[in-house]
Amino acid sequence: MLAESPPEQRAEAAAPPNRRAIRALGLLLSAGILGLVALASIAVGAKGLSLGEVWHGLFEDSGTYGDVVVADRLSRTILGLLAGAALGLAGAVLQALTRNPLADPGLLGINAGASAAVVTAITYFGVTSLTGYVWFAFAGAAVVGALVWFLGGGRGATPVRLALAGTALTAALYGYLQAVMIMDDAALGKMRFWTVGSLASADNGIIRQVLPFLAVGMVLALALARPLNAMAMGDDTAKALGANLNRTRALSMLAATVLCGAATAACGPIVFVGLMVPHVVRSFTGPDLRWILPYAAILSPVLLLGADVLGRIAARPAEVQVGIVTAILGGPVFIFLVRRRRTTQL
Repeated sequence: MLAESPPEQRAEAAAPPNRRAIRALGLLLSAGILGLVALASIAVGAKGLSLGEVWHGLFEDSGTYGDVVVADRLSRTILGLLAGAALGLAGAVLQALTRNPLADPGLLGINAGASAAVVTAITYFGVTSLTGYVWFAFAGAAVVGALVWFLGGGRGATPVRLALAGTALTAALYGYLQAVMIMDDAALGKMRFWTVGSLASADNGIIRQVLPFLAVGMVLALALARPLNAMAMGDDTAKALGANLNRTRALSMLAATVLCGAATAACGPIVFVGLMVPHVVRSFTGPDLRWILPYAAILSPVLLLGADVLGRIAARPAEVQVGIVTAILGGPVFIFLVRRRRTTQL
């Protein structure tokens, strides 16, 4: 008897012949939009820059004030690109892992773990610099990710048990977070800026610290597309197709934890990017994660950088933090999408 072909191959075979070309063209168009948004992120701010000034700062840096502004905004833009892609990929992987189209990086307690670790570092270890926060936040996310995996059943973990374990840990950690901040005014003051989510403190040092983790997490997430596609058909079918369920779930948890931990450590917890973008992408790509993941990796930075630019325009010469903008925009838009469209089943 011939082996059954993988589900994504059957889906491609059943699809119209030009669907793959349309999806590929859509990826190129999305990349072009991302390039324009990235350019706007460098040009727009309290001091507006012309395209000539941006070009001079990028390729002919001579140390002028405009060149310094370009260099500063370039670091901010690069961090936005990396963090946006990480949050989008993590959201798509978690939605596939939990079979819940409304799942996001906060569902498994990863954001809560990072936040609790940062407030602990501020209150009990006297950490005051953002570069110090990064390592505590990443460690907190990693520890909570491991706990969720263990409490969810380890090798016998199921999507429901993972979600329940993450929800329980999130509630406990946010209770701890609020208690510590209420008792320590200094911690409250320092955490107030970090917890809203921001790209304003981006610099090359932070990017270098989180880049290796983000690169590993992105590669791992993209490599999980095929086994997650098989798991979407049910455990029994996935096993028949040769998928290793325990390994896929463990690696999915690892990828999501690394991506969310690194992004949250660098920028603070930013909501709705990992929830909304994969959900929207799925509405026009279908359930195939081989397309969902690349689209999410490109369009999530579009949302994050676009929100950052909007926050700078809305409150010149000051700015509204990007985490606030994504929350304000994301809530109504997501409600609209859910009401207008049937939530895509996973």
